[in-house]
Amino acid sequence: MESSEIRFMAIRGIGEISPGDDVAFQIVEAARNAGLSFKPGDILVIAQKVVSKAEGRLVDLRSVNPSREAREIAERQQRDARLVEVILRESRSVLRQDHHLLITETHHGFICANSGVDRSNVPGEETVSLLPIDPDASAAELSQSLRERTGAEIPVIITDTFGRAWREGLTNAVIGLAGMAPLIDYRGQEDDYGYPLSATILAVADEIAAATGLLMGKTERVPAVLVRGYPYRPCQANARQLLRAPERDLFR
Repeated sequence: MESSEIRFMAIRGIGEISPGDDVAFQIVEAARNAGLSFKPGDILVIAQKVVSKAEGRLVDLRSVNPSREAREIAERQQRDARLVEVILRESRSVLRQDHHLLITETHHGFICANSGVDRSNVPGEETVSLLPIDPDASAAELSQSLRERTGAEIPVIITDTFGRAWREGLTNAVIGLAGMAPLIDYRGQEDDYGYPLSATILAVADEIAAATGLLMGKTERVPAVLVRGYPYRPCQANARQLLRAPERDLFR
């Protein structure tokens, strides 16, 4: 796969998303108003928060009754016990914790802070957002809706901001995907000096997601980015292929 140029175009003007909203319609209309059109070969990258809002993945903390475990953790961490309870409900297991943070494995299999439960960019002081129940299914539904509205096959990547082992800071990572291969396996090929590659598998979907984070930011109100020029491999795939098996995860 070769490309001399890859373009990342912010789709601005997408309004506040509410439960039940047609996200594909909102994105296509905002793109059209910005003078952008979807073309074959394009990729749409969209922030998880937009998808979660449309799917009603919001919790009013006033409705949460914390468990004993949540209250104990909240007391140690000086946090809202209701918030801790939601984090625990969204987790398969708690892997690590310190005085202010929980590192959990979500029911999807993601290893992340606080099960992806987030208070930012959500209306209401007592409201938090959760990750989509099935981000891959959400991506597939969006891709199909975009095809119906634009006539083009558009792979969809849903992102969230994750921390990383070995490294400081957050970066966009893929949590949902449809329509393209998330990995490129170079094992068995030779490098420029003729040496066989034995371990090189590139997480190209994560690389695209990370690049779009430069446009999305946290305060720029850009929840979607149109990517043009990357020669992706069309296929039926999902973000679960990016998850490392527990027996191969040396950080557990």
